[in-house]
Amino acid sequence: MAQSLELLLIQFLMPDNDARRQAEEQIKRLAKDPQVVPALVQHLRTAKTPNVRQLAAVLLRKKITGHWAKLSPQLKQLVKQSLIESITMEHSPPVRRASANVVSIIAKYAVTAGEWPDLLPFLFQCSQSAQEDLREVALILFSSLTETIGNAFQPYFVDLQALLLKCLQDEASNRVRVAALKAVGSFLEFTSDGDDLVKFRQFIPSILNVARQCLASGEEDVAVIAFEIFDELIESPAPLLGDSVKSIVQFALEVSSSQNLESNTRHQAIQIVSWLAKYKSNSLKKYKLVIPILQVMCPLLAESNNSNEDDDLAPDRAAAEVIDTIAVNLPKHVLPAILEFSSLSSQDTNPKFREASVTALGIVSEGCVDLMRDKLEPVLHIVLGALRDPEQMVRGAASFALGQFAEYLQPEIVSHYESVLPCILNALEDASDEVKEKSYYALAAFCENMGEEILPFLDPLMGKLLAALQSSPRNLQETCMSAIGSVASAAEQAFIPYAERVLELMKLFMVLTNDEDLQSRARATELVGIVAMCVGRGRMEPIIHPFMEAAVLGFGLEFSELREYTHGFFSNVAEIMDDGFAQYLPHVVPLAFSSCNLDDGSAVDIDESDDENINGFGGVSSDDEAHDEPRVRNINILTAAHAIFCNSNDGQAKALEILDRVMNIYIKTMTEDDDKEVVAQACMSVADIIKDYGYMAVEPYMQRLVDGTLTLLREEAACQQPENDSDIDDDGDTAHDEVLMDAVSDLLPAFAKAMGPHFAPIFAKLFEPLMKFAKSSRPPQDRTMVVASLAEVAQNMGAPIGGYVDFAYFLLPFAPICLKGDSFLQRLMHLVLKELASSDATNRRNAAFCVGELCKNGGELSVKYYGDVLRGLYPLFGDSEPDNAVRDNAAGAVARMIMTYPQSIPLNQVLPVLLKALPLKEDHEESMAVYSCISTLLFSSNPQILAVVPDLVNVFAQVVVSPVESPEVKAEIGRAFSHLVSQYGQQMQPLLSNLSPAHANALAAFAPRS
Repeated sequence: MAQSLELLLIQFLMPDNDARRQAEEQIKRLAKDPQVVPALVQHLRTAKTPNVRQLAAVLLRKKITGHWAKLSPQLKQLVKQSLIESITMEHSPPVRRASANVVSIIAKYAVTAGEWPDLLPFLFQCSQSAQEDLREVALILFSSLTETIGNAFQPYFVDLQALLLKCLQDEASNRVRVAALKAVGSFLEFTSDGDDLVKFRQFIPSILNVARQCLASGEEDVAVIAFEIFDELIESPAPLLGDSVKSIVQFALEVSSSQNLESNTRHQAIQIVSWLAKYKSNSLKKYKLVIPILQVMCPLLAESNNSNEDDDLAPDRAAAEVIDTIAVNLPKHVLPAILEFSSLSSQDTNPKFREASVTALGIVSEGCVDLMRDKLEPVLHIVLGALRDPEQMVRGAASFALGQFAEYLQPEIVSHYESVLPCILNALEDASDEVKEKSYYALAAFCENMGEEILPFLDPLMGKLLAALQSSPRNLQETCMSAIGSVASAAEQAFIPYAERVLELMKLFMVLTNDEDLQSRARATELVGIVAMCVGRGRMEPIIHPFMEAAVLGFGLEFSELREYTHGFFSNVAEIMDDGFAQYLPHVVPLAFSSCNLDDGSAVDIDESDDENINGFGGVSSDDEAHDEPRVRNINILTAAHAIFCNSNDGQAKALEILDRVMNIYIKTMTEDDDKEVVAQACMSVADIIKDYGYMAVEPYMQRLVDGTLTLLREEAACQQPENDSDIDDDGDTAHDEVLMDAVSDLLPAFAKAMGPHFAPIFAKLFEPLMKFAKSSRPPQDRTMVVASLAEVAQNMGAPIGGYVDFAYFLLPFAPICLKGDSFLQRLMHLVLKELASSDATNRRNAAFCVGELCKNGGELSVKYYGDVLRGLYPLFGDSEPDNAVRDNAAGAVARMIMTYPQSIPLNQVLPVLLKALPLKEDHEESMAVYSCISTLLFSSNPQILAVVPDLVNVFAQVVVSPVESPEVKAEIGRAFSHLVSQYGQQMQPLLSNLSPAHANALAAFAPRS
């Protein structure tokens, strides 16, 4: 075999594709024989060219797993010895690294079985060698071995950290420093114990020194590795950075603003600042770094783009992302600085800075929405002034900013229509097509939320839009149609005088068939549907047929966006036509089903229409933002079934037939479709069906749904497989898709809500695959997903969740590799308690809700955790907690604990903290749990609650006047207050007199209702 294999290896490396393919087929055949292992080892050591030796190592890494157990002890020893020799004696670095990768694979089996006791001592010896190559390869092996036998390093962890720190400071070898950086990254990813992680804080100065040295010597690739290490440090929930965040930010800002560096290097530096803003925003606030960051990022918005530069790496785009992220997380610290920058830059002689001044305002309008509402006058002064700037780029940026304001600053922005709309009207006639296009976008966004305010501007607006529609290039016609749609929606019946002309023009667009015109045809189809909603059935029914015919014919043009808008058109027409749409159902329903089977990103979303629209296709919308994502269709199949039911004698049977077809499509999609977006939509649609129609609707499909969910949680579905499955080429890890797994995890609460306690045996199958996403090596959003799913399952499944409160599942950070059934496990409650301290507010919020449900439904097993839970919740009530929704959910958790086991709660300590958080500020879904708890304590005359009645009365008053609290909550407050009045009579009067008259009257009005 050895001789023939050598020839095949050489042939595989030839540039001739046919020869390569033939060699690959022969290699695959030979690789089934265990004797391929010694043959590959021989070529690894003796082949004349490094390329062949490297290929032999790559193939050996691929095949050693399947053959290792079949090899004799002597042959195993030969393989291990040959690999050690290759590492220590090989002159080619790529071959050494490839051999090191094989060692990593074999170690997974040999080290854990005690068959390679001298490997780790050998690596420590190499790392101390005077030979640079050996130090480097030892570090490379340390990196790769963390993935396979990481727990074997636990006894050596302190020594390893010292070694890595020493190698980071290796003055003699850049390669060693690089390898040390990579090794630090690997150990960071592997390490999950908080105490061990914090020790990496001391590495930061050395990492910064190495990065600075390499930048000075032109070795930017090493600096990029350092930034990757910082990524790991920043994303970790452990407090790894401390005051080093100041040094990291300073370095990142230096690199960001250095125009002599490569685009990728600068981009990585800007990304570090973005991650800090996302994950460590409190640290930026604590160390007063927001202003220094903005002082660098805002001018980067004005940096000219290199025309040859990848837009994704452009510094102005990356800086915009940083500004946006900081604005979302720290709005109070951002807006004053942005306003100062914009005010000064709007007067700059450099048009790029004038452009940046309005771009910055547009960027922060989402995050700083509450603060900007109070600053609209000065903000609009800058932006509307920029809309009259002599430079095109400035006017375009101003139009963009106005569109952002129209999207995020509602409804306040609409009140400025008298100053804004005339400026947009002027911009519609700009000499620049780019400015026109952005002005159409701004107009569309602005008019969406207008009503009769638009009427004085309707005639001039439609005059300009109709003129532009007939004379502009295609791309402007499309945005123009979008603007007309928004104007029509705002004007409603006042649009009728313009409808006939618009519809006549749309006929011309709806018959276009050239590929380059289909986007325009799609927009026209959407616009006809919008106009139909404005003018009503009476005016549309006599003329609708040619539009319906064109829409149906459009399906044959194989353009996904046209199909998307056509479904929206059908929805609108069905809504206004009511039973008059029945004649079109035989044509429309088959088209809806055909969309379910497309491979262009199509999926089906079942949704129930409003009762009054039961004869139509209600609820489909065309969202501009969706055009930036893979096409996912929203098709209301069940509404069509309702329409058939109302217009035929066999409607119920037809509805069941349609449901059966849809469910079969969804289930097949879950495991067989290769588009993650489509699979996610299918999962969300199944969850909606369960929520809207109950368990009985899906009971016949339940086993297949559970199997599909299990396949997705195990990441074994078609959409989760690597694209390249070659046996020879290295495969990258399958990218985890957050949207997909969020949708999959939402199925579990849907099952639990429909089935209640009966979900328990199914949950037992899904629990372990779900919990793997909670491992510390997973990104924070995975743990968010798991905790949110567990919280809702606990809420809806009830008592059976108690079996999991003390249930153990996944490996301790440094436990030896265990066989199935071993006991080195963490408990579910520990995961949730850890997430209470997460740097991410969503994680803390979900964890607080989850821990409350676990305590409520976990039975007596949960009581032993009450102390830990209260300690974990306590910081969420403090001033350091910036998120009101987190605090509200913490209050809900405490209330559930009190209601379940009040004797286990130190009420004298807990109640003052709880009351300080009341009334609830944001998450009013927690209101009933919290105020029912207070009410129960009052009715039981608990002495601890009676001591805080004055505070309670003030809280009650605020709740009963709140416009966002439900009548049920206010009724509960009323019963509690009535009880107080009945028990304490005149003693309550002084408390009422301390309230404002409005509060006192509102509260007193509840007293007779008891």
